[in-house]
Amino acid sequence: MSEASIAIKAQEVDVVAEKLKEAASIVVVDYRGLTVEEVTNLRKQLRDANVEMKVIKNGILRRAAEKAGLEGLGEVFTGPTAVAFSNEDVVAPAKIMNDFAKDAEALEIKGGVIEGEVSSVEEIVALAKLPNREGLLSMLLSVLQAPVRNVAYAVNAVAETKEEEVA
Repeated sequence: MSEASIAIKAQEVDVVAEKLKEAASIVVVDYRGLTVEEVTNLRKQLRDANVEMKVIKNGILRRAAEKAGLEGLGEVFTGPTAVAFSNEDVVAPAKIMNDFAKDAEALEIKGGVIEGEVSSVEEIVALAKLPNREGLLSMLLSVLQAPVRNVAYAVNAVAETKEEEVA
């Protein structure tokens, strides 16, 4: 290999290592057997959720994972590998990949990273079952609204009984 190609590969490793460090969550999948239409559909779903999916050579991924300090992640980089990165939503890549894998049996989740910790397939699937950010915020809002709603019902009930007494 020439020095120029080694330098290019080293630069690729640096870029991927930085992506691995910055990502809130990463899901590694085997996409072998997916049709072009299925891959296009998957990429669209990921793009809509601000998740980036890349197909990167396993050698570069192994070196980048080592450089990013993600020991144990290199073991999942075998065979055709696609990596989904999300810098914002921790749940989105896991949820989209898990839901897509239910319909497209060819897609296989191999593992990933959740907030800087290497995670197994089981942990990725468990994360996928959680509601997304908007769902969690909605749950929190309804919990916060409940006491105010109950006070409003109580005040309304008192007002109605007073009206009945007057009438």
